[in-house]
Amino acid sequence: MTDPVRLSKRVAAMVPCSRSEAEKYIEGGWVRVDGVTVEEPQFRVGDEQRVELDCAATTAALEPVTLLLHKPVGIGYEDAISLLLPANRASDDRSGIRSVKRHFTQLERLMPLPSQASGLAVYSQDRRIVRKLTEDAMHLEQELVAEVSGEIAPDGIARLCRGLAFEQRALPPAKVSWQSERRLRFALKGIAPELVEWMCAQVGLQLTALKRIRLGRMPMAGLAPLQWRYLHPGERF
Repeated sequence: MTDPVRLSKRVAAMVPCSRSEAEKYIEGGWVRVDGVTVEEPQFRVGDEQRVELDCAATTAALEPVTLLLHKPVGIGYEDAISLLLPANRASDDRSGIRSVKRHFTQLERLMPLPSQASGLAVYSQDRRIVRKLTEDAMHLEQELVAEVSGEIAPDGIARLCRGLAFEQRALPPAKVSWQSERRLRFALKGIAPELVEWMCAQVGLQLTALKRIRLGRMPMAGLAPLQWRYLHPGERF
């Protein structure tokens, strides 16, 4: 028996192909060792191990992806990235994207939510999406549902829509309406979600729960808490 060798070397000799092409096959999730997909080119295999290349394998570069997560209450935006696990992928994700380990690396955290808020969270490798949700953040409408207690001031809705100043600066206009007796809908541009609690307090209300259900044109739709899905190629914020 010989010493174990790097998987990329074994694949390059088996196909045959260059070492760089072999690494692309492996990182693309196209290579199995003893029936198990291995995505690390440096993984070492022995002569007795069975190495297979999927019949649909391609060396095409992996496209950057964007992941949409239903963040639960009580976990920070930074920490919520740990929920992006294959087991939490929504079963009705219709993107057609094959999950590989590289999809969960080098993700930018975009449009943050407070830890005590739930709802739509966005993580992306795609520079176009990162630029859109960073440079245009002030112009992107966020829709949030706020559960509240207390009695609203007589002019409360009007003040929430157009009439509050934070740190001596007038807040941008907002669209605020009742969804039910204890639930308000906020549609905000240029106002961070963490200000909603303060806004409610200015009109006599206490915020008890906050959920983001839309970013721009992208609704959270049917994602259950903890679930995530890929942004489809044709979807836009």
